[in-house]
Amino acid sequence: MKKGLLILSVAALGFAACNGGFKKGPAGLMYNIHDDVKSDSIADGDFISLNIIAKTDGDSVLYNSYELDRPSQTFVSKPSYDGDLFYAIKLLSKGDSATFKIDLDSAEAKGQPKPQGIKGKYIIYTVKIEEVIHKDTANQQAFQEKIENYFKAEGDKAKNAEAGNIKKYLDKNSIKAETLPSGLFIATTTAGTGVQPVAGDSVVVNYTGKLLSGKVFDTSVEAEAKKANIFNPARAPYQPLSLIIGKGNVIPGFDEGVMHMKKGGKATVIIPSKLGYGDRGMPGGMIGPFTPLIFELELVNVIQKNEAPAAPAPVAPAQ
Repeated sequence: MKKGLLILSVAALGFAACNGGFKKGPAGLMYNIHDDVKSDSIADGDFISLNIIAKTDGDSVLYNSYELDRPSQTFVSKPSYDGDLFYAIKLLSKGDSATFKIDLDSAEAKGQPKPQGIKGKYIIYTVKIEEVIHKDTANQQAFQEKIENYFKAEGDKAKNAEAGNIKKYLDKNSIKAETLPSGLFIATTTAGTGVQPVAGDSVVVNYTGKLLSGKVFDTSVEAEAKKANIFNPARAPYQPLSLIIGKGNVIPGFDEGVMHMKKGGKATVIIPSKLGYGDRGMPGGMIGPFTPLIFELELVNVIQKNEAPAAPAPVAPAQ
């Protein structure tokens, strides 16, 4: 049931501003409902799936579910105060889309800490409610089964679309990739001239991992981290990844991609989910079930494994 579950919070999410059409709500809330589908409104305890973009009123993006190629999910909590994000979401129903402006000063006055580094008066959310499963207090098991069936259906949808999505990515980006028997795609951008690693060798690799949307989820290159707005000062200075290759220390597609390169080489590797995080995705929600991954790789160094030492000569027994 928890696959891909992403709990929303005011500190983690934001939105995109629209011009005009806003109505006033409590505690400085401003809202504009763009599509209003007549249906039962969302209530406390409901399970919802939604696409959401979060921005500051200075237009800095805090979160964008569209970059993950799938919606986010959460259970609707009781609002901390009238005018917070969950209060606003409860104005909607399945199929609705809206823009909300959450007043940060009002939130702080209501006991909600102001997110660090956020300047301006508002956090702005644009949301589209994709699915609602209403809480069934009388039959909790049926409620849980509906949620599990939702995740299964979403997983089946992603699984069936994966091959086509990879092809679209290759075509859109004009990538001429070699397809290996495993299903891995690899496009050499700079041919290496050094040694080619085998399982058990130690390697040093620079990498940048992306989703098909182009969203960078991890990198060993500081400049790429800053460019993608995922720079983490605790990792500075950023360093290439050092590991023993071919021993399951990384996902299978990463292992295979590196072992298909030579020292000094660079390549783009497209990893289908069966060679990545499979039908479960990665804990934390960034990589969902059946999600193909893109890695830009640079094989910086290869340290070949040592040969096994020769067996010692037998020692003659003492006389």
